[in-house]
This record gives sequence, structure tokens and C-alpha cells, in this order.
Amino acid sequence: MASIEDARRVKARVKTTFGSEVPIVGVGLTKVGAEPAVKVNLGAPFEGLPERLEGVSIVYEVVGPISKRSS
Repeated sequence: MASIEDARRVKARVKTTFGSEVPIVGVGLTKVGAEPAVKVNLGAPFEGLPERLEGVSIVYEVVGPISKRSS
């Protein structure tokens, strides 16, 4: 079972591990059951991403592009 420290370490490495071709718009922490996990928000669908990295579950959600709101 992954610890919160493991999840934080993986969170810090997600963007560099996946590379610039993956449309990541945000990375955070979540839980899968009682286990800490990393949540990756994607700007567009992307195939072939791992379900776990270094023993930590990764949850993906396609949220679309992030842009500044007009006031």
C-alpha cells in the first residue's frame, strides 16, 4: 500500500516522467479507497498512460484546456 509520502513524491515527478506530449493541465492528490493516489487532469484524452507509478495509483480525468476567465 502506498503512503502519502509516496503519493507526494510521484505527484512531483508526473510531468517530467510523462513528458511534454501528454496534455497535463493539473496534478493533485486524491484517494482510491483508503489508499493515497495521484490525480492527473488532462486537457485532452490520451491513450496508454499507466495505472500506477512507483506503486502509487494514478487517476486520470479529462477536464479540457485550462484558460484564464475574463472578468
